[in-house]
Amino acid sequence: MKTRSLKKDRVNIITLGCSKNLVDSEVLSGQLKANEIDVVHESKKRDHNIVVINTCGFIDKAKEESINTILDHVELKKKGKLDKVYVTGCLSERYRNHLETEIPEVDAYFGTMELPLILKRFEADYKVELLGERLLSTPQHYAYMKISEGCNRTCSFCAIPLMRGQHISKPVEELVTEARMLVKKGVKEIMLIAQELTYYGLDIYKKRELPRLLHALADVEGLEWIRLHYAYPSKFPVEIIDVMKDRPNICNYLDMPLQHASDPMLKAMKRQITKAEMDDLVGEIRQRIPGICLRTTLIAGFPGETRDDVEAVKEFLQQHRFDRVGVFTYSHEENTSAYGLPDELSQEEKESRAQEIMEVQQEISFEKNQEKVGKVFKVIVDKKEAGRYLGRTEFDSVEVDNEVIISASRKLTIGDFVHVKITKAYDYDLEGEVV
Repeated sequence: MKTRSLKKDRVNIITLGCSKNLVDSEVLSGQLKANEIDVVHESKKRDHNIVVINTCGFIDKAKEESINTILDHVELKKKGKLDKVYVTGCLSERYRNHLETEIPEVDAYFGTMELPLILKRFEADYKVELLGERLLSTPQHYAYMKISEGCNRTCSFCAIPLMRGQHISKPVEELVTEARMLVKKGVKEIMLIAQELTYYGLDIYKKRELPRLLHALADVEGLEWIRLHYAYPSKFPVEIIDVMKDRPNICNYLDMPLQHASDPMLKAMKRQITKAEMDDLVGEIRQRIPGICLRTTLIAGFPGETRDDVEAVKEFLQQHRFDRVGVFTYSHEENTSAYGLPDELSQEEKESRAQEIMEVQQEISFEKNQEKVGKVFKVIVDKKEAGRYLGRTEFDSVEVDNEVIISASRKLTIGDFVHVKITKAYDYDLEGEVV
């Protein structure tokens, strides 16, 4: 071990869970690097001696993955292949006391807002002047940008406020500075993320200011695409849609998690909206921007869900024909208000219902993709795999949506925009050639 200790520390950060966690890991990486500490993100090599695991504690599967990752690295530490294992993020915030008892081999656990304390372990200073500065773990041409932290909503199924606290918006000026920094690094597309985008500004400006923020970001030179994720439907500020329509570099894409489509379920979930209000909202958004891509997520198997409720979801999808849909099975989370409801459906039944709903969406997605054949779209080139270029249209976000398989007679540069004529369409992907 003596020879090992003479080596300079090298830190590997492992990120689990959502894009908001990824941003946190990137900020931590930036701070460590500024303190002249060698840092990598999700390195597959065994050339590091310290690991920081940024965990997710949102639903059962995510918690299980986080715990297994911790145990795997504790085992490496026992074998002398690691010197230190640190754990941060949502799981650590929510279950720290339990984890400290059950997995004491971890050197330290940190909550979601304890970045300065992590740095202290490395005898590093938290550098305030690095505002918005971070080491990107995404490809150079796109990045996630977190516009706020926490959530004030009280959805009965959700444990996020327990782990992330109350809603705190970042000031407009700070976010514009961050966007300019990202553009200087080569970023052309930013994906705005938060627990809840539409609440932005209510805490610091006393009114919803997402439209103002969007205008300010759209003015940043070199920013070609701005994409909106996680907009809450209740009291939705439709001015957002007008800004999208006015500013060509804001993608005609909106990720608006609706979670269900039957009134009994929406009420039990404490979503503060009815099915009729959702019908009106989707109709109004589509009226203002006819070609907009709408993405939503839904929960299958919430306590008390009946067959009629499942049918209501399927009918809702057929009525509104969303472009993108994700379906999650309900996870019974302690300390949420839904935890007091009897969770009587088996996991198999929940998954069966989720599959049933996705089959409806699969057909809709196929039909919508078929409509794109013969049309030309602006596409960003994301990567090259197995000799083929893969990219996305403005209607597709990273990892969760369609990819375009691009045929090109010339070499393409990753991160460039090309115009692609669609020649084939599948359930969730497109093929096309550069024109």
